[in-house]
Amino acid sequence: MAEHIEVLLSEEEVDARIQEIGDMISKDYAGKEVHLICVLKGGSFFMCELAKRITVPVSLDFMSVSSYGADTKSSGVVKIVKDLDESLTGKHVLVVEDIVDSGRTLSHLLKMLKDRGPADVRLCTLLDKPDRRVVDVKVDYTGFQIPDEFVVGYGLDYDQKYRNLPYIGVVKFD
Repeated sequence: MAEHIEVLLSEEEVDARIQEIGDMISKDYAGKEVHLICVLKGGSFFMCELAKRITVPVSLDFMSVSSYGADTKSSGVVKIVKDLDESLTGKHVLVVEDIVDSGRTLSHLLKMLKDRGPADVRLCTLLDKPDRRVVDVKVDYTGFQIPDEFVVGYGLDYDQKYRNLPYIGVVKFD
């Protein structure tokens, strides 16, 4: 079965929206330093572009989590594959994600991070699929709400392909 990609959000649309989010974050964190936590792998593209557009001091850390086990559906039980390198105590933490759909994994992850003593924890996502939500998760900064389609590009992949696309596309199967 072959696939092709249809553009959902152009590179220009994505770029403009990331600038808007960067401006909002810079305003909200004025006078503070924000500690960005990227959830690997998909969030790395978005976080790098976002960090360049934030005007307050920024520090970065990365974490990799898994909630799938041997199944194709998220169990919601978070297994830390790569933990943070730095303490969160007293920091203004902003978790940066590529996409929020069911909310299961993020709900558990946010609880874990809040238990590590940060000043506060907020969530920023490039894409939000509210139609797929099964656990309520507060998203503080959203790039785009999208329909329940399988999307790739800007860090999102299909079988480890298409992460490098500079736009958001929908995977269509022939």
